[in-house]
Amino acid sequence: MKKLNKDELIKSAESFCKQESGKYRKELFGVTDGKAVGTFVEHLFQDYLSEHYEMKVGSSANGLDLPSVNTDIKVTSIKQPQSSCPFKDSKQKIYGLGYNLIVFVYKKADDMKQKKGMLEFVSCTYIDKSRTADYQTTTGLRQIIENKGNADDIFAFLNDHKIPSDEVTLMNMAKDILKNKPAIGYLTISNALQWRLQYGRIVTLNETVDGISPIVKYEANIENE
Repeated sequence: MKKLNKDELIKSAESFCKQESGKYRKELFGVTDGKAVGTFVEHLFQDYLSEHYEMKVGSSANGLDLPSVNTDIKVTSIKQPQSSCPFKDSKQKIYGLGYNLIVFVYKKADDMKQKKGMLEFVSCTYIDKSRTADYQTTTGLRQIIENKGNADDIFAFLNDHKIPSDEVTLMNMAKDILKNKPAIGYLTISNALQWRLQYGRIVTLNETVDGISPIVKYEANIENE
């Protein structure tokens, strides 16, 4: 059996989306809870991969869904493409989550006669860990550095953007950022007890970005959904 790697994961996600889009399943009928749909798809995709590859399967309870490729599976509705993830460190907003994401975005429909539900995957994207930071935070910090800003300027920015940390930690972070400019992240990350990740920018992304691999391209305008 082949070992799962990034390229095989991307190839499999594409086949999985084609195979599952439009397939009616009893288990999905009447399910409106996004978390339940997400768990169902995660398990379905893990099973699909396990049939074809040698790999380790994780679970949301104990960490990453696909630890052998350092990747977490995210499943969300196109109505509001977002999910949550554990908060480990405030630096995740600046330097990324520390792992890759594969994001499945679906539209759901029920067939009342058959009493079955169906998902259509309207977008699927692989996001390398280097691109999993917050877009506004990383672009703002890079701008300050490009404008010859110093640690005080960065500290003020981190403070204004309510990066969750005490002042001493923020100042140390500011000095680190000056030495190690962050890459631009493409998520919107909101502060909460868990990070809330929003994927609107990824779904509608048209330019080519190193580290972001579109698997199923979104065709319509997100606002029209």
